[in-house]
Amino acid sequence: MEKKPLIATELLRGQGLGNQLFCYVTTRCIALRNNCDYSILGSETLANNIHSQCGLYFMELEFGVPAEKEDFAKVYHEREDRLYLANSRHDIEHGAYITGTDETLLNLNGGGAGENVLVYGNMQAEDYYLPYKEEIRQWLRVKPEYDCCEYSQDDLCIIHLRCTDYMDSPELFLEKRYWIHGMKNMRRINPKMRFMIITNDVKEAEKLIPGVKAYNFDLAKDYSIIKNARYLLLANSSFTYFPAFTSTTVRKIIAPKYWARHNVSDGYWASEQNIYEGWTYQDRQGRLFSAEECRRELAQYKECSPVYAKRNQPIAEADKEKAYQRAQRYYKRFQMRHYWNSAKRKVRKLFTR
Repeated sequence: MEKKPLIATELLRGQGLGNQLFCYVTTRCIALRNNCDYSILGSETLANNIHSQCGLYFMELEFGVPAEKEDFAKVYHEREDRLYLANSRHDIEHGAYITGTDETLLNLNGGGAGENVLVYGNMQAEDYYLPYKEEIRQWLRVKPEYDCCEYSQDDLCIIHLRCTDYMDSPELFLEKRYWIHGMKNMRRINPKMRFMIITNDVKEAEKLIPGVKAYNFDLAKDYSIIKNARYLLLANSSFTYFPAFTSTTVRKIIAPKYWARHNVSDGYWASEQNIYEGWTYQDRQGRLFSAEECRRELAQYKECSPVYAKRNQPIAEADKEKAYQRAQRYYKRFQMRHYWNSAKRKVRKLFTR
């Protein structure tokens, strides 16, 4: 039997579990699509990364053909598009990541000459993997002993709230109004809807949404609670994507419109890869949009926007000082809102004792 070329990726310690699973799933699906074998390098870093050190103990993943970096004649980096804007120091220096589907990656076939290819990238566009949903459900099956169904209830919405590592990035961190709008939208489905928070920071989550109980269970329980939920109100975090995608119980998913730049976008997505079929996206006014509506709006924005026309163009050195000043003003306004909300909480506590 003729040996097939390999399509592989390397999982990195700098990635969180959600990003690692995207790379894993996309690599396997692109290999299937292109009639290649697959290999996953760095598998020991799964859930042993920047967010956790417990390992992926609640799944049994397969990692394909054993390989080393030296086995690959070609390295391919997924195409990147970025917008350099005065939202933050990050967006001034590195740009906001706005990439859509990379057609070259989608149709990667070992270079057409039987080459082994090692792939790196974000790899979060559903074009890469959507036809293989049932296969993915099997690949990412949670072991029965870890699969928590206790909170899969018709009147309970699970909120996933990302706190600590986002809170110093006002262009990224979802503030209270997003969650309040989201809860109102869920109560339009069921006026008696209850809420529960899964988070990486219980104390900050309960400050942000008072009266809603927050939990940070072990990794398996957090993951499976999200997977088995009926209703999900999500942060702009890749951690929740695959539990939601592989769910057989979920009825409604609300996520932030414009994803990682919900707070500041004038129409661009950071990134375009995070528009997902079947999800509902909420804007800053609390209005809801289907994935198809979001795609149509984005297509029009890309045609007409002078901001988008400057993608991949770094801010000129002569203009950077003004950009940093603008970003600093935005950050200070964010801090003032945080301090004001903190003061209001303390006053309420005084009067409710």
